[in-house]
Amino acid sequence: MREKLGVHETLELHELLTFKSLCLTKASVMQGLVSDENLKELMQQDVTMATQQVEELKKHLN
Repeated sequence: MREKLGVHETLELHELLTFKSLCLTKASVMQGLVSDENLKELMQQDVTMATQQVEELKKHLN
């Protein structure tokens, strides 16, 4: 069953999706520039989590 979202809720979800996509892109790019392995691992975890969050947000917008 598809959930009914108001216009303002749809816009807020779109804004969150845009922000999370930007964070995901930035973390992915910056990960290649990092030399510290601990920081690189944290950034990889962030990329994984952000990817899951983006997919979850997309489900609500479709």
